[in-house]
Amino acid sequence: MKSDATPQAELAPTRHDMEGSAQGTPYQSKKYRIYVLFVLTIIYAFNFIDRQLLVILQEPIKAELDLTDTQLGLLTGFAFALFYVICGIPIARWADKGVRRNIISWALTVWSLMTAVCGLATSFTYLLIARVGVGVGEAGGSPPAHSMLSDIFKPKNRALALSVYSIGIYIGILFGFALGSRIAEAFGWRLAFFVVGAPGILLAIVFRLTVREPVRGWSEGAEQTQIATPPLKEVVKLLWSHVSFRHIAMAASLQAFLIYGIGNWFPSYFLRNFDISLGTVGTWMALTSGFGGAFGSFFGGWMADRFGARDIRWYLWIPAILTFMIVPVLIIALTSGSARTALLLTAPFNFLTAAYLGSVIAVSHSLVSIRMRALTSAILFFILNLIGLGLGPLIVGALSDQFLSAGFETPLASAMLICGVIGSLLACIHYVLAAKNIRQDMARLIP
Repeated sequence: MKSDATPQAELAPTRHDMEGSAQGTPYQSKKYRIYVLFVLTIIYAFNFIDRQLLVILQEPIKAELDLTDTQLGLLTGFAFALFYVICGIPIARWADKGVRRNIISWALTVWSLMTAVCGLATSFTYLLIARVGVGVGEAGGSPPAHSMLSDIFKPKNRALALSVYSIGIYIGILFGFALGSRIAEAFGWRLAFFVVGAPGILLAIVFRLTVREPVRGWSEGAEQTQIATPPLKEVVKLLWSHVSFRHIAMAASLQAFLIYGIGNWFPSYFLRNFDISLGTVGTWMALTSGFGGAFGSFFGGWMADRFGARDIRWYLWIPAILTFMIVPVLIIALTSGSARTALLLTAPFNFLTAAYLGSVIAVSHSLVSIRMRALTSAILFFILNLIGLGLGPLIVGALSDQFLSAGFETPLASAMLICGVIGSLLACIHYVLAAKNIRQDMARLIP
């Protein structure tokens, strides 16, 4: 096949009779597909409510437990991310073979319970262990969900569906910031963990009872029984052989570095540099992160599907363009000296950083076979979260401590600015390099 083949041919296999491959499945109903997408999005929202709650509460926790910025970076980043990514690979392997609905239900139960346990912490070590438990549970959320959604929605709608699912991130951040800050201000930070963690258990039961496991490859007319599950080594080897995937993984990792390394420190930046209450910061960050990120995630997937219909490279060019626009936003927000300006600019920051995920996941899934999708997501998230989530908050926190020791007037803002600008520019370069190679890599999979 020629490397300049049309994207439609690259993204969609030969059409089959869908009813013939999915007799008796409720997924023949558009309403049911939307329902499952909705429930998975809500679960993803709970994932981030529990994950990001610590971000808005880190200043009162720092004061009570006497923590450094480096320790906060470990709690919000590396400690969580390390076990998140380590457990993600075997769980995704399980998801490519087993019942994904059940995996998600159990994972949601575990991370909700461990979130509640965080409220009992009396030391850095105690809280560290509880955050590890949250990370282990949340590792079972996204890879099975990505695989289910790719089986439910056709290739031409997949980036948009995955982008809608990714909106759960920002719904979670919105409620996590708003509820966490207000509960902590009124009743203390410990109660916030109990209140936020408990509802996830009920949601796990609802999901288990109302969602059916989809036929693998249903959206592409494939028969479940016709597709063997490949070994882990084969999936890793295939992905690594794609030059485009290497650059996609690095670009997405740097994008995550911006989201977690910069975004996680914004509440602390406002509380330390301006006369603003925790509740006010939480409300503002809830609105700008929640709505800005949600619109950005939807917009990125919609734009990718729209322009990608003409040229597959737009799935990567669009996040490259939007990521480049982060640079001036960060410079103005962190150097203006105005709380109002900085708070308002967190909205475009979250919009621009959120626009990548749907297109990145969709184009990554198009590089592999049907039973490689959950594992592909896990491998992508392994790299993305280890670098972005694991190192982002830690590097910014450690750099802030160093700048403080060196006598910088605004150590945290300086650390955020340096890391943010460099991360944005490097991500743009990798998106462009991925786009340069994507058509050739996809053509290799088609006889």
